[in-house]
Amino acid sequence: MRKLEYFPNLVAMFFARAREKGDAPFLWAKQRGSWVSTSWSDAAEQVASLAAGLKAIGLKPGDRVMLVSENRPEWCISDLAIMAAGCVTVPTYITNTERDHAHIIADSGACAIIVSTDKLAKTLLPAVLRSNQGQIVIGIDEMRAPSASIDFHDWRKLIADHPTSADRAAGQATFARDDLACIIYTSGTGGAPRGVMQHHGAILHNVNGCCTVISEDFGWDDEVFLSFLPLSHAYEHTGGQHFPIGLGAQIYYAEGLDKLASNIEEVRPTIMVVVPRLFEVLRTRISKAIEKQGGLGQKLLGQALAIGARQYEGRLRLIDRPTQLAVNTLFKPKIAKKFGGRLKAMVSGGAPLNPEIGIFFQSLGLTFLQGYGQTEAAPVISCNRPSAGLRMETVGPPLVETEVRIAEDGEILVRGELVMHGYWRNEAETARVLKDGWLHTGDIGEFDAGGRIKITDRKKDLIINDKGDNVAPQKIEGMLTLQPEIVQAMIYGDRKPYMVALIVPDPEWTQEWCAANGDACNFKRLHENSEYRTAIGHAIERVNKDLSVTERVRRFILADEGFTIENEQLTPSLKIRRHVIRHTYGDRLDALYRG
Repeated sequence: MRKLEYFPNLVAMFFARAREKGDAPFLWAKQRGSWVSTSWSDAAEQVASLAAGLKAIGLKPGDRVMLVSENRPEWCISDLAIMAAGCVTVPTYITNTERDHAHIIADSGACAIIVSTDKLAKTLLPAVLRSNQGQIVIGIDEMRAPSASIDFHDWRKLIADHPTSADRAAGQATFARDDLACIIYTSGTGGAPRGVMQHHGAILHNVNGCCTVISEDFGWDDEVFLSFLPLSHAYEHTGGQHFPIGLGAQIYYAEGLDKLASNIEEVRPTIMVVVPRLFEVLRTRISKAIEKQGGLGQKLLGQALAIGARQYEGRLRLIDRPTQLAVNTLFKPKIAKKFGGRLKAMVSGGAPLNPEIGIFFQSLGLTFLQGYGQTEAAPVISCNRPSAGLRMETVGPPLVETEVRIAEDGEILVRGELVMHGYWRNEAETARVLKDGWLHTGDIGEFDAGGRIKITDRKKDLIINDKGDNVAPQKIEGMLTLQPEIVQAMIYGDRKPYMVALIVPDPEWTQEWCAANGDACNFKRLHENSEYRTAIGHAIERVNKDLSVTERVRRFILADEGFTIENEQLTPSLKIRRHVIRHTYGDRLDALYRG
């Protein structure tokens, strides 16, 4: 059994692995239809030279550098180089709007920005020009130099012009585990995204905990990862980049969700870090493909699911053994081949998982681990593992050296090196969630008899969609109610593929609309009036223009009446009671995803 060594910082871990691995492949990307690798030694030299280049153009220790890029080898190299220069990475989503970029530039005080493509620069540069910061822009791909007021640099030229050795760069990386590594912005319930300060030790703590699970439960070998979740998300940043680096693994960057299935067969990963939505899609595709074939395959799928369910519940019978043997011999190897044939585990996180999904894949012979975490905990807090007994309704035991306790009100509290130092420039929010060293997660839960955490509710209102993206409903609701057509709104979309809304139209605007359109203003009949609904839809579209892709409202229904204290849909302090409203309108809101 191999243990992760002690490292003073993330950069030291990377350079140590690069010395060990040398010319072995590290980062892979598709180029003109073929997988092309960057070796550990080449990556280390690029990291060292880019770090030297960043220093040469004036960046100093502690400076924040935004990183705006899709998943690709240059993302990893840039992230490591920023930290090797003593700076702080600020990852941002490629789906961010100009307003989102402007907020993060201003809030983080970013001095420089690395952007991958011309397309992404088109949204970013207007925000840069409007700001008083971030006037250094570094383009990874070839792009036209922007406004003369921006100090523009070519990413590859910076590397070429500042050659230096990996050993020299490693020797200069003297920062400590307590030093700030990155600021990852996550949506807050109050609206604007908050910057979570993750220090080197927090991420290293996560890497150690995850490496321990792999080492003790599966064996630590030559691991291969397929990266497709956004690296700007804390889950992929740690689980899909720094965790593989800790293992000395290869990382392949997927071509996109549409090519993920073929990429899996080509790459043959040993570990996959995924979100529940992907499993739901894969389950549907697998089931439909086998049902379409019919015959023996369809029969074996049914038997595999029946046997798997009984095995999970501990009700496997002696008479099931012949069927189990047939499933194991004739069916499971074919499924395994679809996933590359050497998959040790699929790790689900970032959003809650329906236990039925986990049982489905377990029944097909694929080891399925659900984890739990938050960006504020770098982000992994716990993970299911075979040695602790796999229970899909739980998120497993805490990682090693991670303290978890349940408060009197049921809230899950976490303590350890993994806990953030606070929110960037936000002392009030920091004080709210960090108390006496304990992170107050906002989730309600309990321990089961096996020491596994079970999430029973969410104390906070933050919506987590089926891809693991955080959406702050209050922000969107506030923007909607600024429109003259809308007086109240509730956003809905937990564990769903997109946001929908419950809308209370403004009574005065409605009266004016009726007068202008010659309608008698029968509110119940107006719900079925297509022109009336279109007018409200236009108001929603105006709001959508200022929202990111994950925040946009795709569909809506109209409420039967306004939210009031009398119908218990408002608190005395006039906050909406989400659970009451969901109880009243839940079926109709869910129907929006089926229509």
